[in-house]
Amino acid sequence: MAEEIEYVIEHTAGRLFNWSELWRYRELFYFFTWRDIKIRYKQALLGVIWALLQPLLMMFIFTFFFGQRLQISSGNLQYPVFVFSGLLIWNIFSNGLTNAANSMINNASIIKKIYFPRLIIPASSILVALFDFLMASSLFAGILIYYGQRVSLAAIWCWPLSIMACIVATLGPGCWLAALNVKYRDFRYVIPFLVQVLFFLSPIIYPVSFSSYPLIKSILVLSPIYAVIELFRFPLTGVLPEWTYIAISLGSSIILLCVGLFYFRKAENFFADFA
Repeated sequence: MAEEIEYVIEHTAGRLFNWSELWRYRELFYFFTWRDIKIRYKQALLGVIWALLQPLLMMFIFTFFFGQRLQISSGNLQYPVFVFSGLLIWNIFSNGLTNAANSMINNASIIKKIYFPRLIIPASSILVALFDFLMASSLFAGILIYYGQRVSLAAIWCWPLSIMACIVATLGPGCWLAALNVKYRDFRYVIPFLVQVLFFLSPIIYPVSFSSYPLIKSILVLSPIYAVIELFRFPLTGVLPEWTYIAISLGSSIILLCVGLFYFRKAENFFADFA
């Protein structure tokens, strides 16, 4: 006789998530991520080349207007390297946040049919952004070689740390917006505006030292993406970032992660009704 498998659905009110259940469904992270990657590039004329063109074109535009015309200082980095390094890690955050925020709506038909941990959907949407990052990283290596930019091997550990910090910084707001977007559909119009505002509040096209006002600096470092960008640039600059600012930014990421997961957990029982 075939062995019978018994599944028990239990109440998880006292827990944020059933982490052992997430581990059992870990294959779905791969399934949803790879499915979204194929859908995204299947009918695109240039395919994955878009992942290279977007940061490259933005680098040229910002270099011409901000680096040459406005003469914005980029420290000991050449301005194209400064901008591209910021854009490279920023795209994980912006694309991941946008994908996660719309993920529950885009997967409404699946949510209504079968049960699985709903957190997998926004989390896998963020992983899709890592694919674009990997594609653009090859171009980043070429830019470093072209401009003769040295990389500190002693600080290269900051790159994987920065990527992990970026995922944490994206997951919290992404889950929060995903839950809000299910209940309040007008949030789809707020998300692009929010991403655009965060872009100009992050040290992508200018360093925080560009401002001489302490209050403005304090506001800028509250961004969860500030620490991510500074850590990613550390192997290039060789200059220690302001660790107080890094701690503030990482602290805001952790707070947003807890708030986002808590709200997502409270709302997930109603996703099938609203989606």
